Amino acid sequence: MTERFYFRQWLAGRDFAVGDAVARQMVNFVYAVGDRETGEALVVDPAYAPAEIIDLVAADGLRVTGALATHYHPDHVGGEMMGHGIPGIVELLSTSDIPVHVQRDEVPWVMRRTGVGEDSLVAHDAGDTVTVGAFEITLIHTPGHTPGSQCFLVEGRLISGDTLFLDGCGRTDLPGSDPEEMYLSLTQRLARVSDDTILFPGHLYSAERSAPMKDVREYNYALAPASAEQWLAMFAR
Repeated sequence: MTERFYFRQWLAGRDFAVGDAVARQMVNFVYAVGDRETGEALVVDPAYAPAEIIDLVAADGLRVTGALATHYHPDHVGGEMMGHGIPGIVELLSTSDIPVHVQRDEVPWVMRRTGVGEDSLVAHDAGDTVTVGAFEITLIHTPGHTPGSQCFLVEGRLISGDTLFLDGCGRTDLPGSDPEEMYLSLTQRLARVSDDTILFPGHLYSAERSAPMKDVREYNYALAPASAEQWLAMFAR
């Protein structure tokens, strides 16, 4: 983590999309990861006001060269939700022809939800990396909340979408959800993430906006069960 590394966390409805009642209710985070020297930045889950997100990046002296999607839900990539249309990657792509990186299993879900064509999406497998300037982002496939949910590990930070929050984890009772896969994602697929990595979740569901994984592992009730049986008894709905 150096001054060259660019990282921003913005809260929908507060830092941008101000006045959007759905954004204020859903309290989504949007992230930007980039290289100050090359001026490139990738945005993570650019929903609600993509043009404003581009402007926020530009105000820091960088340009958006791509997007990363943690999963297909409209509050992360855009689409219709509860009768509300949420701007997202469709509107982002209307401003510039940039790649949108998604997990391979999530491609059909993103296409159905947003209407984006497959040629606009870059499909990835577990362990793939995406570079922005001199920095490498590792894509960790964490199914459970959705089939292709993924987290992004970069420069001591884990952007976790709706897989893992500071308190709790993503729901497992939605289309494409799988409680058993979520348990494996939390206990095995994210086991490689060190305790000193800082967790940055997809929503502000706690008092703090981020926390070290050591603290999350110690205090998060979703990580407390000692066995798969206990976990599924608590969280399989």
